[in-house]
Amino acid sequence: MIRSIIDTSVRFRLLAAAIAAGVLAVGIAQLRSAPVDVLPEFTPAYAEVQTEALGLSAEEVEQFITVPLEADLLNGVEGVDIIRSQSVPGLSSIVMVFEPGTDIYRGRQLVQERLTQAHALPNVSKAPTLLPPLSSSSRVLMIGLSGDKLTPIEKSVIARWTLKPRLMGVPGVANVAIWGMRDQELQVHVDPERLRDRNVTLSQVVATTGNAQVVSPLSFLQASTPGTGGFIETPQQRLQVRNVLERLVDPKELGKVTVEDTGGRLRLKDVADVKVDHQPLIGDAVVNDRDGLMLVVEKFPGANTRDVTEGVEAALERLRPGLTGMRTDTSVFRPATYIEDAIENLALTLIVAGALLALALVAFLFNWRALLVCLVTIPTSIVAAAFVLDLLGYTFNAISLAGLACAVAIVVDDAVTAVDNVARRLRQQREAGAPPSPMAIVVQASHEMRSPLAYATFIALLAIVPVAVMEGRPGAFFEPLALSYALAVLAAMVVATTVTPALCALLLARRGASAGGISPVVRGIRARYAGALASVVQRPRRVLLGIGGCLVAGIAMLPLLNSSPIPSFKDRDVLVHLDGEPGASNTRMTQIARGLSRELRSIPGVENVGAHVGRAVTGDQVVDVNSSDVWVSVASDADYDATMTAIRDAVRRVPGVGREVVAY
Repeated sequence: MIRSIIDTSVRFRLLAAAIAAGVLAVGIAQLRSAPVDVLPEFTPAYAEVQTEALGLSAEEVEQFITVPLEADLLNGVEGVDIIRSQSVPGLSSIVMVFEPGTDIYRGRQLVQERLTQAHALPNVSKAPTLLPPLSSSSRVLMIGLSGDKLTPIEKSVIARWTLKPRLMGVPGVANVAIWGMRDQELQVHVDPERLRDRNVTLSQVVATTGNAQVVSPLSFLQASTPGTGGFIETPQQRLQVRNVLERLVDPKELGKVTVEDTGGRLRLKDVADVKVDHQPLIGDAVVNDRDGLMLVVEKFPGANTRDVTEGVEAALERLRPGLTGMRTDTSVFRPATYIEDAIENLALTLIVAGALLALALVAFLFNWRALLVCLVTIPTSIVAAAFVLDLLGYTFNAISLAGLACAVAIVVDDAVTAVDNVARRLRQQREAGAPPSPMAIVVQASHEMRSPLAYATFIALLAIVPVAVMEGRPGAFFEPLALSYALAVLAAMVVATTVTPALCALLLARRGASAGGISPVVRGIRARYAGALASVVQRPRRVLLGIGGCLVAGIAMLPLLNSSPIPSFKDRDVLVHLDGEPGASNTRMTQIARGLSRELRSIPGVENVGAHVGRAVTGDQVVDVNSSDVWVSVASDADYDATMTAIRDAVRRVPGVGREVVAY
C-alpha cells in the first residue's frame, strides 16, 4: 500500500507538489481567522435552573423550592446523569449534568418541559429560570459602569433596558448579568405609630396599594385579575365593561389614593411615606473605588472570544451617544487581551524557532536542496494537522497547541530522516559511479523508509493512548491535546510518503543536482556516537540497571514535587476572592472590597481594579452577600512576579476575611 503511494507520488510529482502548496495556502488563510481561546471546552453538557426567592433564608429555600424542584419535578428527566443543588439565602440553584453524548439542546428542552409544571410550587418565589448554556470559561468581558451625574437607580434603568438588550443581541453572547442592580420601585413605607393613631391596619395599606396598580402579583387582591369586568347584555348588543386605571408612577399621585375602608377620609400619605427606591440588594459592585454597576458578559460554548469581545465593544461604541453622564470601562476583565498577547508571543516564538531549525538543518544536512525540501514538508504537516483540527470544529487554545508542540519533534524527524536517506543514497550511488538513474534511487530510498515510518508512527501514537482514554472532565480537558498530537503525527507520515518523495524527485534527482557531502558536524558526532554505542552494547546489563535505578528514583521523587499537571499561565487578569464571616452584611463587604480596590490600584504595575459583592440575577455566582470577588488587571509592561507579590501582600493585610489570589 505504502509502496504504491510512494510510486504514484514520484510519478505525479508536480501534482503532489501543487497539492502540498495548496494545502499550505488554504490552511494558512483559514487558520488566520480560526477561533482562539485560552482553554478548551471541558465542561460536560448540563442545564442549570435558578429560582429567585428574595427574603427567604437558606433553610426556607431548601424546604420550599429546592427539594420540590429537585426531588418531585426534575428527578427522572431523560438523559440526566447527576443532579446537584445548592440553596443560599434568596436563591435556589439546581444543576443537571447530562450523560456523555447527550444532545444538550434536546436535554434542555426536556428540562424546560418539566418546568412548565412549576406552578405547583408554593407562591414564595419567582418562576424558575433555565439559564442559557455557557462556555467552560464563560466570562468573556466585564464592563464597569460609573459616573456622578446619574443616580444608581437611573444607571440601573439604563443598564437593564438599554445596555443589556443590545449586548444580548451580539452574536455569541449567552448572558449579561448585572451586579449592583437597583430596580426602580414605588415603595410605601408604613409607620406603625401613624397606623395605630388612625386606626388603620397593615392589610388595608397593602390592599389599597395593590389595587391602585394596573396589575398586582398578590392573588388575594382584585388587581391580581384585571380584565374581569364582564359585560352587559342588551337586546341588540353586548357591551364590554373595562376598569381603566391610570398607571401611577409618581409617588405624589400614589400618596393621594384613599385608604380602603376609611370612608375617603385618609390617604396613603397620611399613614405611610411613598417614595421611589430600590429592592433589597443581593449584591453590589465597585468601579473606580466607588459604587457602580458591573456587567458580566458570558458567551455560548464554542464562541470565539475575540469576535464576541469585538462585537460587544462595537455595540458599546454605538450606544455611547446615549450614555451621557456614564463611563464604561471594559478593561476590568478582558480575556481577549491575553489571547492577543499570546498570539503575538507565539508568532515571535515561531519565527525564532523556524530560524533556529533552519540553522540546525543547514549544519546537519549540508545541502540547500535537502534543506528546501525539509522547510516545505515540516510546515505542511503542521498546517495540515491544524487545518483538520479547525474543520472538526475545535478552537485553538493552549492545550491543542501543546499537542502540536509535542508532535514537532516527530514531524521534524520524519521529514529530515526521509530526505537524508534519499540524499545519502544519491551520494553513495554517484560516488560509486553506478548506472541507475537518480529517479530510481529516490524511489528505492523512499521505499526503504516505509517500514520505519509506519512503525515509528504506531509507536508515537501509542504514547498518547493514556491521555486519549481519560474520561470525565480531565478527559475532555486534554482531548484537544491528544487529537492535535495524533493529527500531526499522521500528517507527518502522509507527507513523508507523498510530498517528500515528490519534492526529492523534483530537486535532488535533477540532472546536475549535487547530493552534497557529509556535514562536518555530522562527521564529528558520528565518531563519538559510535564509541558510546559500542560501550553500551558491550555492557547492556549495567546500562539497564542504571536506567532502572533512575526510573525508581524518579518515581520516588514524584510525591515530593510541588507541581501541578495543569499548565500555569502568567494571566494578567488576577482574581482575589474574599469570604467574610457568615452573616456579614452587603454594606460591610462592599466597604472591604472598596478599601482593597483602592490599595491595589496604588500598586505599581496594576492597571485597573474592579469588584463585585454577592451575586446577580442569572449570574454565575451562587453565594450570599458575604462573598466578594476583586478583579485586578496587571499592565502588560509590568514586572509580573513583583506585581503579584505586592498584590498578595496587600490582600494578606485585609482583616476578618478568608482570602485567595488566583487566576481566573
